[in-house]
Amino acid sequence: QVQLVESGGGSVQAGGSLRLSCEASGNTDSRRFMGWFRQAPGKEREGVAVIHTNTGFTTYIDSLKDRFTISLDDSKSRLYLQMNSLKPEDTAMYYCAAGDRYDVPWYTPRRYTYWGPGTQVTVSS
Repeated sequence: QVQLVESGGGSVQAGGSLRLSCEASGNTDSRRFMGWFRQAPGKEREGVAVIHTNTGFTTYIDSLKDRFTISLDDSKSRLYLQMNSLKPEDTAMYYCAAGDRYDVPWYTPRRYTYWGPGTQVTVSS
């Protein structure tokens, strides 16, 4: 079992920054991949970025890779998402996810077994 809890969301004006955190606990083998997803009202859940917890290899959705940075602390228990130059269209619930599957693309939610409850990010213009 893996438990995930996000924090760091909030309201910010366009152009501002936020840093999301995700505290992870439980079986490390079950969280070989850890990622961030987001879901805006009326839209599907969208993969933002993923990191391989052993190699540190990262992958981003192309549209966000210049503004968002995913990272993992040395203990591999805290995942971060640094978000810069935020735009109103970044407004969404942000979720931390963990899993160990290789058979589906990283941006596919069903690749991940464990999910946090989410943290809301609201960007005003």
